[in-house]
Amino acid sequence: MSALYLHNLRLPDAPTRLAELRVEQGRFVDAFSADACPRELDLGGGLVLPGLIETHIHLDKACILERCNLRAGTLAEAIAETSAAKAGFTEADVYQRGARVLELAIAQGTMHMRTHVEIDPQIGLTGFNAVRRLQADYAWAVDLQLCVFPQEGLLNNPGTEALLCQALAQGAEVLGGCPYTDSDPHGHIRRLFELAVAHDCDLDFHLDFDLDPAGMTLPEVLRCTERHGWGGRVTVGHATKLSMLAAEPLQAITAQLAAAGVQVTCLPSTDLYLGGRQCSHGKPRGLAPLERLHAGGVTCSLSTNNLGNPFTPYGDASLIRQANLYANVAQLGTTAELQTCLGWISSDSARLLRLRDYGLAPGCRADFIVLDAPHPAAVIGELSPPLLGFKNGRQTFVRERPRLLRPSD
Repeated sequence: MSALYLHNLRLPDAPTRLAELRVEQGRFVDAFSADACPRELDLGGGLVLPGLIETHIHLDKACILERCNLRAGTLAEAIAETSAAKAGFTEADVYQRGARVLELAIAQGTMHMRTHVEIDPQIGLTGFNAVRRLQADYAWAVDLQLCVFPQEGLLNNPGTEALLCQALAQGAEVLGGCPYTDSDPHGHIRRLFELAVAHDCDLDFHLDFDLDPAGMTLPEVLRCTERHGWGGRVTVGHATKLSMLAAEPLQAITAQLAAAGVQVTCLPSTDLYLGGRQCSHGKPRGLAPLERLHAGGVTCSLSTNNLGNPFTPYGDASLIRQANLYANVAQLGTTAELQTCLGWISSDSARLLRLRDYGLAPGCRADFIVLDAPHPAAVIGELSPPLLGFKNGRQTFVRERPRLLRPSD
């Protein structure tokens, strides 16, 4: 792998000074080896950041909106319409739609991704096999981690557990859960913990996805995490019930999350689109309060979840856009707050996925993007698109800066 000498760039911890970086054998280095012949690259004063990280997306059911009939816009309708559409999925179909989203994400600066894949007797391993092919075919630009989960239920859907175990044996790295679709949500959670321990894999739950603070299943996840010693290996996505808690109970459950090592992912586009449908006025914002969780020591991330389906009818796979959306809804606008939002799609997400060698320091993998932004906070505040991307030191995409065509040109 060729060496790179990158200069005329700016780094996030000192964005007002020009700096340089060296890459050899796909990693950042302090100095080149004696026999290296580095290629020079002038980055034009661009801001360099580590590649962005998507912690929660569904490639297998993306881009199916034209196959569905949306009327109510509710979570129940989204599940039902997607389940009906899933009956027609083929491996080639899932691959094609997943590739479309992956290519969008790559061009938006995403270099690590955890995708959830539905497993049940209806779809079998069709989606899983397609996404495994995507994992191999796009490894040049993105590290794709597969999380298999029972969207249609576990205990109430015979045959699902065996298929989940088969997928784990064939390369799935994470086990997901969806307790609210099961007749026994707590039993669903307990059984998935038992399977995770048996297979030594991380867990990632779709959890507490409504705006009624009653009936929260998060305490059962906390209890099982502590019982099995699975701290740092459990993530809950959505958790919109948390947005309805008053300050004191939220502070208490934040402390429990931090102590147990349970992580939280907010999915702004989906949660805002589906939440509060029953309200004729005064609609709640309904997003997991990451800023308060983060301040209490909880590892947090922001992610896309869905594109072009009944859960989220829109999207361009831009994590920067998701972070900007969250900042707007949560009324975060200071430099420090916007930098925190950036961390929820980069450094904090790396911690959530337990990635090694992430960053711009010597020894880290040379996965990075270049942006036309004055400082890291402006990336979120100004929706700065990545201009260049490099994976393991190899360039993977380019986006040209726009040029105004004045009358004199």
